[in-house]
Amino acid sequence: MQAVRENIEYENPLLSLKIWQTSRNDVGSITWHYHPECELFLVQAGRLEVDLSNETYSMQEGDVVILGNSQLHRDRNPGNAVEYIVLQFDLHSYFDQSTIPYLQYFNETKVPLSSMNYIFRENTEARNAAAECIRQIHQEALRKESGYELAVNMLIKKILLILIRNDNRGLLADQDRVERIRLKPVLDFVESRIVEKISVEDACGLANMSYYYFVKFFKKIMGLSFTEYVNFRKIKRAEQLLLTRDMSVSEVGDQIGMANMAHFYKMFKRFNGCSPKEFQRKMLAWGRG
Repeated sequence: MQAVRENIEYENPLLSLKIWQTSRNDVGSITWHYHPECELFLVQAGRLEVDLSNETYSMQEGDVVILGNSQLHRDRNPGNAVEYIVLQFDLHSYFDQSTIPYLQYFNETKVPLSSMNYIFRENTEARNAAAECIRQIHQEALRKESGYELAVNMLIKKILLILIRNDNRGLLADQDRVERIRLKPVLDFVESRIVEKISVEDACGLANMSYYYFVKFFKKIMGLSFTEYVNFRKIKRAEQLLLTRDMSVSEVGDQIGMANMAHFYKMFKRFNGCSPKEFQRKMLAWGRG
């Protein structure tokens, strides 16, 4: 099985999202591939099959399927014409200070996100609600009316809420529930000290764990190392400052506790694929367009 790592280019980087509608008449499959973004399929007409390494979802009009972070998959047209919407988005980008505790529901340490497809199979109301969210996101992305980024953000969160509220098997809530509670003071500490240098040792003390246990524990629960998580939250704050404040790049670096410009540029490029200045120029040009 030859698998390809797909590099997804966001139309609007601020949304960390890509959505499109496609029609296929050819019988056959897309190459096996994977990507860090989670993905949703919504069939508008016809039939579609989505293959995972150990499961196949046979979809028809109105059906929704969700895939998780880096799940190996391909979609196939079993015959005749099929029309469907594909939605890909970076889960981490849709959690802010008030909702960050819920990110742990989707870290997939115990079950892949595709396990949630039982909800769409068994719960017609949940499936229809998720399908409507996907259609609305697609329309918002096409029209790009004033405030559409807010609308898309709310609709993505609504899809996540649908999964949480309708998970009757408790697959999301059972992912290390007690352990999540132990990390809450650490997550709150990161948000409150984002402008400072945050050390693993400080976090260990808050969690009342040894250094080595904490490092493994945090990675298991959050799906990111503590350092990766801190850098991610700092860069998210930097993005806000670059777009909302009249500050130089070095001033932004100071404001997020990354005074070392080489390190700041390296981290920013890692999460955005471009320098802070390029990001600012691209996003401001987008806003004027």
